[in-house]
Amino acid sequence: MSAQQKSKKSQLNKKEKKAEYFEKLHKLLQEYNRILIVQCDNIGSSHMQKIRRELRGKAVLLMGKNTMIRKVIRLHLDSHPQWESLLEWITGNIGLVFTNDPDLKKIRDTCLATKVPAAAKSGIKAPSDVVINKGITSLEPTKTSFLQALNIPTKINKGTIEILSDVHLIKKGDKVGSSESTLLQMLDIRPFQYGLQMVAVYDEGSTADASIIDTTDEVILSKFLVGIGNVASLSLGASFPTIASFPHVVLNGFKNLLAIALGTEYQFEQANTIKDILANPGAFASGTQATQSTSSAPTQTTAEPEPEPPVEEEEDEGLEFDLFG
Repeated sequence: MSAQQKSKKSQLNKKEKKAEYFEKLHKLLQEYNRILIVQCDNIGSSHMQKIRRELRGKAVLLMGKNTMIRKVIRLHLDSHPQWESLLEWITGNIGLVFTNDPDLKKIRDTCLATKVPAAAKSGIKAPSDVVINKGITSLEPTKTSFLQALNIPTKINKGTIEILSDVHLIKKGDKVGSSESTLLQMLDIRPFQYGLQMVAVYDEGSTADASIIDTTDEVILSKFLVGIGNVASLSLGASFPTIASFPHVVLNGFKNLLAIALGTEYQFEQANTIKDILANPGAFASGTQATQSTSSAPTQTTAEPEPEPPVEEEEDEGLEFDLFG
C-alpha cells in the first residue's frame, strides 16, 4: 500500500471515529437528564479507568475535545435549546459525567473518592499548600547544604538530618520549583492528590456552579427568609406597601390604635382587655397565680396552701413595655 493510500485510509478512520463520537455524545445527551461537568487535570489513563469502574452502573464518563462537544450541542440546539446553557462551561480539560440518579451528591462523592496521591513535579501549579513537619529525616548529613539553600533549619542527629521546625515549603497556587520538587522526592513525600474536580451541574435544562449540590432545604429557607426581611425593611422605609411588609403595617396600626384607646375614652374589644388589666393588675395577677398553683398542686395533699406573695408594681411596667416598647 502506497503512502498516499495509507493517508486516505487514516483520514477515513478519523472521520469514522469522529462520526461515532458525535453519535455517542448526542445519544447520551438525549438519554440522561443530569450531567456533572468535571475537570480532569493531571489524571493518567489508569486512574481514568479506575474512575470509570467506580461509576459503572451509576453514571457514564465521556471525555473529548471541547470543539467537538460544542459542535454536537450547537448542531441540535433547534430541537434541544436547553443544551445551550452547557456551552459556557465547556472550557479547559473537562469531561462529562452523565446520570439519571436524582442524588447528584452521591455521584459527586464517588468521583471525588477516586483521588490518588501524586508527586510535586517541577513547573506545575500547586493545588494545595505543602508543609514539611519538623522531625528526623532519612537524609544523610551530606544533604545539609541543600536544605540550607532552601532556608530550612537543620541539625545532625544520630547520623541523619533533623528538621528543627515546620517549613511551609509551597503555597497553594504557586509554581513548584525544581529545588522544592527534588527535596520532596528525597523525603519520599507525595503531597498532592489528583482526581476529578467538580465544575458545574446540568439538571433537566439548567446549568449552575457545582457548589449548588451542597445546597440543602435549610439553606434555601434561611436565604429566603433573609430576602423577605430585606424586602419588608425596604418597603417600610419607603412607605411602599408589599406583601412582605403588610403584617408589619397591620401590627404598627394596631399599636397606634391601642395607644390612642389607652390615652382616651375610645374603646374596642382588644383595647378593653388591656384596659381591664391595667385598671386592676392585682386581680389579674392573683387569677394567674391561682391557676398555676391549681395545675401544679398534687392530687392528694393535707398541707395548707401558702399565702400568696404581694403583687409588685414591676409587673405593670413589664406589661406596658412589651406592648408599646
